Amino acid sequence: MALTRWTTILAMGLASAGAQAGEWQSLFDGRTLTGWHVAAKPDDREEGFWQVREGAITADSLGRPHHDYVWLVSDREFGDFELVLRVRGFRSSPGNSGLQFRSRYDESAGWLDGPQVDIHPPAPWRTGLIYDETRETKRWVHPSLEDWRIEPSQGPEEWRWLYSDEGDGWNEIRLIARGTRVETVVNGIAMTDFDGAGLLDDESHRRHEVGLKGHFALQLHKNDELLIQFKDLRVRTLD
Repeated sequence: MALTRWTTILAMGLASAGAQAGEWQSLFDGRTLTGWHVAAKPDDREEGFWQVREGAITADSLGRPHHDYVWLVSDREFGDFELVLRVRGFRSSPGNSGLQFRSRYDESAGWLDGPQVDIHPPAPWRTGLIYDETRETKRWVHPSLEDWRIEPSQGPEEWRWLYSDEGDGWNEIRLIARGTRVETVVNGIAMTDFDGAGLLDDESHRRHEVGLKGHFALQLHKNDELLIQFKDLRVRTLD
């Protein structure tokens, strides 16, 4: 198979090759949201958008579009790491989600700054690309675009996605971050290999204390009707 920056099929470990890795640690016990907390504006915090169903972290806002952004944020912070999780998307769900990393919630602004792995079942070719939610950035950074708009022609040449009614319905996302380098693999296909030097470590990211260290967060996008599930979240640190 020809190798391109978009479509290289990678083995486990990817960017961690040559780096010492810590032990794999689970971020979800399969029963409760222990180790996680909801970050949102006060009116949305008690709405139960995030819960555990069928042994999976579940975001469900179907029929309830009148909400702001609602994140489920890890209590712990990470710098250099490798993260693996599984995600299930539903054809009936029109909403957007994402995995923010090295991010931080600003209570006064009601905003979670930091980079994000996009997870978008309605257009699954986007899943694994990188958008930066930092207030001063708010644009696609891999691929590098001017704002939030993106077309299929600007995405990957190859991608693979299962909906809940296909196979076992689960998709594996692997995220590796070391220094300013970020890589993602979705169902064995490389989606991102990005060096964020000059961006992830710029003045605005340093001011918000994001980009190089921070929290993981699963996102429910503002005003979206979303049904999505996550499980088997594991992380190991990279030294």
